[in-house]
Amino acid sequence: MHYQMWIRTLAHNLISRSGPFRHMYIKVGDTAEMTKTFTQKDVLLFSEITGDTNPLHLNEEYAKGTRFLRPVVHGVLITGLISAVLGTKMPGPGCVFLSQEIRFPAPLYIGEEALAAAEIKKLKQSIAWIAVSCTVVKSGKVVMEGEVKVKVPDGKDE
Repeated sequence: MHYQMWIRTLAHNLISRSGPFRHMYIKVGDTAEMTKTFTQKDVLLFSEITGDTNPLHLNEEYAKGTRFLRPVVHGVLITGLISAVLGTKMPGPGCVFLSQEIRFPAPLYIGEEALAAAEIKKLKQSIAWIAVSCTVVKSGKVVMEGEVKVKVPDGKDE
């Protein structure tokens, strides 16, 4: 009798994506992505919220005198797209960032459409190692790449 109840509970947890086996609904190789075009308004709002008033992001004349030649999107806004992918698509609501190692090989300019992508590379218990990247849709230029480690919800954290 106890065995049947255990099997029923296990099946319910796997199907409902809740309970102690919630993280089992993701697997190595799973991917998710989303796109976003950052506007000047987005960059200004971020600057106001955080106090990051670096003229490289806000002042066209200043940016013209740099190697970028025009204002660039804050790197943290780009990594925010990755957070959105992970928190809303895969692994999904309740996942918690534990660490990240990120590189920015090229700038993202205001008005460029960016594709944020994530792929699960390793799972161990309720920890997922996820390769992340952000590319410009039109050109394929990589503007961010790296790896993040997240705790996958296990039903107890919710």
